[in-house]
Amino acid sequence: MQQYFQYGDLEINYLKSKDKKLAEVIDRIGIVKREVIPDLFSALVNSIVGQQISMKAQATIWQRMLDKLGEITPRSIQALPAEELQKTGISMRKTLYIKNIAEKILNGEFDIERLQGLPDREVIKELTALNGVGVWTAEMLMIFSMQRMNILSWNDLGIRRGLTLLYNLQQLDKNTFEIYKERYSPYCSVASFYLWEISLGK
Repeated sequence: MQQYFQYGDLEINYLKSKDKKLAEVIDRIGIVKREVIPDLFSALVNSIVGQQISMKAQATIWQRMLDKLGEITPRSIQALPAEELQKTGISMRKTLYIKNIAEKILNGEFDIERLQGLPDREVIKELTALNGVGVWTAEMLMIFSMQRMNILSWNDLGIRRGLTLLYNLQQLDKNTFEIYKERYSPYCSVASFYLWEISLGK
């Protein structure tokens, strides 16, 4: 059964009270339903698959992986030869990253469930110690699996595009980004959903 990021009037009313332009977008678009993957390992694999490709390509590859494996677990990933996993459409580099993480979880070297109890900064630190996992991938995991409320990713091109379109900016530097991040906090993740919608022309 599909699950979606949970937010409602509390988060929406807060953001609308903080930013008039964002309020107009929220009123126009309404609730944005973004699917989440509660299982941390499966969600991490999904985030790695999505690195530097379109959302459409990511969805296509992910469905092929589900068709091939049934369930995305460390054991199912390790049982499939790298060449077979690559046939779903991901690069060999990503394939090896995913298999390496699966191996670390299976041999007890990396306790992925421990992430649930860590603050955002520590989650990023733990995840980026893994090969193939950068800050963006960690941030996407925190939104689309852990449902952390306060993530606004500087590393996401869609977020930056959404900000430049919403505020009619010629360019967006890190300092300006941080101002908006502070304004949206502690509900940056919800703001992110609307920025993504704007970046898609909605």
